[in-house]
Amino acid sequence: MKEEIISTAMDMFLNYGFKSVTMDDLAHEMGISKKTIYTHFENKTQLVEEGALYLYERISSGIDQIRSLNKNPIEELYEIKKFVMQHLKDEKTAPQYQLHKYYPKVSQMLYKKKFDVMLQCVGENFHRGIEQGIYRENLNVEFVSRIYFACGSIIKDQKLFPIEKFPSSKLVDDYLEYHLRGIVTPEGRKILNELIQSNHN
Repeated sequence: MKEEIISTAMDMFLNYGFKSVTMDDLAHEMGISKKTIYTHFENKTQLVEEGALYLYERISSGIDQIRSLNKNPIEELYEIKKFVMQHLKDEKTAPQYQLHKYYPKVSQMLYKKKFDVMLQCVGENFHRGIEQGIYRENLNVEFVSRIYFACGSIIKDQKLFPIEKFPSSKLVDDYLEYHLRGIVTPEGRKILNELIQSNHN
């Protein structure tokens, strides 16, 4: 029952927002009493924390599976982006922004976890791209990995990128293209252009 509650709660949080969904809403959606929810979670903050970790583990596992396929590094980044956006419901409610605003301790904990994992994941992607000749060989991988992670977090800031002007899926696509065009070789640019074209089609 606990995992069902977490799964349903995260689905609702991602669709309607961490702030908007109440324990009453969740109980009504599941057809159970609030008392049942409170036997598993002391309060909503605990539910948000465990739910965020649950989603993080699912996404991390999916990213590992994508990486195990050994696609070319450019395609791998697009596949990871697509997978993450699907699990975040295309970020309809800007979940990372809401988590940071209303549950800062949970947000900070997740930020550190994501930073450690993404630094390794992206760093390996960059090294493989350099070896395959599709990323520039003079890249400072440590620097570019951190810039990639930092900018990926900044574009979630709705003050800078209001969702009405910058729909989440398009914003992430534009950011990924912007990032890749700065690090690819002419050979990598061909792969990138073909990938963008096929995605548009």
